[in-house]
Amino acid sequence: MSDAPDTGTVLDALDDPDARTILERLEEPMSAAEVAEACDIARSTAYRKLGRLSEASLLAEETRVRADGHHTTRYRVAFESVVVEFSERRTLGVEVVRPDAPDAQLASMWAEVRREV
Repeated sequence: MSDAPDTGTVLDALDDPDARTILERLEEPMSAAEVAEACDIARSTAYRKLGRLSEASLLAEETRVRADGHHTTRYRVAFESVVVEFSERRTLGVEVVRPDAPDAQLASMWAEVRREV
């Protein structure tokens, strides 16, 4: 997954009403079957939309191996916000703002503590 997804890919994904519904309902990681049920869409549609959102770097995929040896892919939202901007050079751009990784959050908290001491 790229940190700088293509502007058109992100905008196309966000232009899709089913994809937006998926993002709204995906409060915790879910499988494609769970997404289909939560969003009241066909499973084949859910897979297609999840693929499109993943390609746009808006979702992250986690694979878990089940006790029976099969695997399940779960999807989670991989951004905090999407910023669309029109630059001084008159080009349209998209910035996908990601949440800080846990180690970056911890380092930031310690830096704040040291400043206050």
